[in-house]
Amino acid sequence: MNDFLMKPKIDFAFKEIMMNEAARVGFLSAMLKISPEDITETRILNTNLRKLYEGEKQGILDVRILMNNHTEIDIEIQLATLNVWADRSLFYLSKLYTEQISAGEDYTVFKKCVSISILDFELFKGEQEFYSCFHIWEDTRRILYTDHMEFHVLELPKLPKELKEDSSDILLWARFINAERKEDFDMIATKNPYIGSAYRKLQVISQDRQKRMEYEAREKALRDYNQLMLEAEQRGMEQGIQQGMEQGIQQGMEQGIQQGIQQGVKQGILRGIQELILDNLEEQISHERILAKLQKRFGLSEESAKEQLCNMLNERMADRKER
Repeated sequence: MNDFLMKPKIDFAFKEIMMNEAARVGFLSAMLKISPEDITETRILNTNLRKLYEGEKQGILDVRILMNNHTEIDIEIQLATLNVWADRSLFYLSKLYTEQISAGEDYTVFKKCVSISILDFELFKGEQEFYSCFHIWEDTRRILYTDHMEFHVLELPKLPKELKEDSSDILLWARFINAERKEDFDMIATKNPYIGSAYRKLQVISQDRQKRMEYEAREKALRDYNQLMLEAEQRGMEQGIQQGMEQGIQQGMEQGIQQGIQQGVKQGILRGIQELILDNLEEQISHERILAKLQKRFGLSEESAKEQLCNMLNERMADRKER
């Protein structure tokens, strides 16, 4: 227990670290390239974005911060490869932006909205830089259209292996988030006092038995999901090859493989949904939290999540009656 340290890139651990004000200030100062002294206030906000219409996709953020009462920041961590990440982050930031205004208000109520994505996969293939920042510019004259939407992306697999004496604060934070060994944490924490605060918070939560149980449950869910996706892809390829052979050369083996892959992936995702529900029911997690997890991890609508949970509850009830 004394030697155990959570991995900051597991979203549960990162959220806990961001509960520390010094860590929040230091991280935002580095990412937004502003002085810590210019950050007068940071507040953690509700991470559930409101739905304006029935059937609209629910938005659930990882960490949502209001800075200096004029900038809202969404920090998201994604470990599994998601090629549509740009669309997802734009969707979330757009909801964050549009929910600021209510009927009867004018457009002066809008605060600046910033998206910070921490990715454990390469989003921009062929690019070497681990950090990217995007604004809305005019294509040729580089005129800033508006500064009210801003996107920052950290790609952890692209981090340089060695730190230099003049390494940027962004690189130090990225290395801290990606670290797993105590000696790496110890070294990085000496280079930035705000990271030192984050490290001390990490040490405290790592020794908290309840938080460790929650962290390990989240880590297990991530491992299970990744394994399910891998197995689903493998099963899909096998089924696709078999189906393609049966359909014959005329229909084409490639079409059969693709159909098998799609079917296998769907089956794998359904199994992942069912296992997540069962695990959480056994751990006596509330139905509301289970529904939120289903929506976030599998991209389900609120109605679909309720349907999956209801089906599983009915199956459990039927099993108990048979016994």
